[in-house]
Parts: sequence; C-alpha cells; structure tokens
Amino acid sequence: MSTSTQDAGPVLAARAGRRSLAGWLFMPVLLLVTLAVLYATVQSRELSSGEQERLNVGSVMGNLREHLELTAVSTLLVLAIAIPMGILLTRPFARAITPPAITVFNIGQAIPSIGLIVLLAIVYNIGFRPAVIALVAYTILPVLRNTMVGLRQVDASVIESARGMGMTKTSVLTRIELPLAVPIIMAGLRTALTINVGTATLGAFIGAGGLGELIVAGFVQNRQLITVVGAVLVAVLALLIDYLAGIAEDELRPRGL
Repeated sequence: MSTSTQDAGPVLAARAGRRSLAGWLFMPVLLLVTLAVLYATVQSRELSSGEQERLNVGSVMGNLREHLELTAVSTLLVLAIAIPMGILLTRPFARAITPPAITVFNIGQAIPSIGLIVLLAIVYNIGFRPAVIALVAYTILPVLRNTMVGLRQVDASVIESARGMGMTKTSVLTRIELPLAVPIIMAGLRTALTINVGTATLGAFIGAGGLGELIVAGFVQNRQLITVVGAVLVAVLALLIDYLAGIAEDELRPRGL
C-alpha cells in the first residue's frame, strides 16, 4: 500500500457483487417480523399510565421523526463537508496538508461521543444544534477517508489516457475518478449512517429528542418495556437505513464493477 493511502487510514471495504432477489428480501422481511413481534408484545401487556404515555403511536412516531431529522441533517452536512474535502486532499497541491487535516478530522472520533455531545451542549446550549454538530464531528471521518482512498485507487493510466484525449481536470474528476470511487465512498457513507443512527440516541440527554428519549425514560421510570421498545426501534432503523444505502450503492456502482 502506498504512503498516500496510508495517510487516510484503513479504508472501509466496498461490498462486492450484487445480491440476489432472496438476498434483497431477507432484511425487510426480518425487520417486519421484528416489528410485528414487538407490537404483539406491547399489546399483550397491561400497560401502566407511564408506559401508555410513552408507547402510544403519536409519541413513538414523534420520537422517530426527531431521530430521522437528526440523522438526515447530520448526514447531509457530512456529505457536504467530507466529499469536497476528500477531493481537495487528494489533489497534488494539497499533499503537504493531508496528514494534519486527517488528524483534525480524527479528533471527533477520538473523543467519546457522549463527552462530545455534552461539551457542545455547554457551548451551544441544549437542543437540536449541538446534537447535529456532534454527530457530524463523530461520523465525518469514514466518508472523508473512503473518498480519499476511492479516488487514489483509480488507475493512473486511466487518468492519463483521459487527459491524452483532451479532457480537462474537472472532466476527469467528475466523469472518471468520482464514478469509479463510488463503491468505496458508499461503503464509508453506509458506515457513517449506521453510526449516526446509533449515536443520535444520545441526543436525548441534551434535549434533542429522538428514540433515545424512550430508552432514557425507561431507565428513569424503571420500565423495562419502554427501554426495550426504544432499543429495538433504534436497531431496526439502523438496519433499514443500511439496507436502503445498500440499494443506493448497487444502483450507483458503475456497470462492470
């Protein structure tokens, strides 16, 4: 492995091959069965007033909406920052600043997520904003790293051939380098999304809402059922988003790869 690739850290490998129909159906069926079992379990119990307040459809859907908002906004910001920065750091003129830049972006993952969220809550007050900033800082590295490695793994002879045909640097980047790097970039994005969904539960500690509120409420009220419902919903959501990202990865992968 070349030195330039090592600078970006270990890459998250892209998934190889396209799944069969059975492979695509397995995950949604599993998730539907899990939700059905969870629903049946809740319905079979005689709920206390606290459980009824937390586990009614309106309350759970509100928490789910907040969780999706946290995940969506932070992921869009990660993409807006990590991909352009990854492109910049792979250009020859930026070679000298690549190691310190990677070190800076690595700080977000080096700090424990709950500590980072609390620190940002102290600076920006509690609520949605500090939670989003913490999620961006915590999940930006996988996308940045995979963008860099994906671009660097494009065969230099292919780039030289394109330049020899008269293509500009911008055309080579947008029509050759980025499309060929898509599988590796998507692998990083899938990892970032999964981390985002799980870490967003901590937003409940600073008033950002989300499914983490169910987990926290279950502990505070000593109601195990509420905690289990929150935990299962977070797990199902993470697996569903990873599944949908897998579909996008297959669709965006250049044919023949």
